Amino acid sequence: MIESIIFDLDGVLVFTDKFHYQAWKQMADSIGVYFDEEINNRLRGVSRMDSLEIILERYEGEPLSDERKLELAAEKNEIYRGLLSTMTPDDVSTNVRETLKALHERGYKLSLGSSSKNARYILERVDLLDAFDAISDGNNISRSKPDPEVFLKAAGFLGSDPRYCLVVEDAEAGIDAAISGGMHSAAIGDAVNCKKAEKELQKLSDLLDFCL
Repeated sequence: MIESIIFDLDGVLVFTDKFHYQAWKQMADSIGVYFDEEINNRLRGVSRMDSLEIILERYEGEPLSDERKLELAAEKNEIYRGLLSTMTPDDVSTNVRETLKALHERGYKLSLGSSSKNARYILERVDLLDAFDAISDGNNISRSKPDPEVFLKAAGFLGSDPRYCLVVEDAEAGIDAAISGGMHSAAIGDAVNCKKAEKELQKLSDLLDFCL
């Protein structure tokens, strides 16, 4: 039985991949590191610092101190937040809004489960903050997906047993995190291709077919 549903943010509720790409690209260019969309795809569901380490795999300059890495991550985030400031409620589809509303009306507890430290800011920009009973994000975790920490904390915030939680994810790392956390899983977007989730969604409202 499902009593709570935990949603990833990027690629599930909103689409900010283009902003991530533009911000990481600008940061990578500043230190002469090659960066393209294929590398960017490896960063999905990964924390900011872990994403930086992936990008730095191609770095050939002098070794970077931990302080310098923090500066680069902060540089990326400043660019990214500037791009996020252009988001409005129109960046959330009617399908997403109506699905969240219907799930609440059916008695499900809803939480966000995102590795992003900007998750709350994004929800504020697109007027989705009030759609959730709890938020678990990059500010309250120390381990990125596929570690289940962000989802387990979301379940804890909701007061739910992980066995009765369903995670909705668009990345394979997120599906892996849900499985390792002992939760049910539903794949949408690219995560459908990994064929690991219990349910596959073409659109978010497909949840309503089995979350009755």
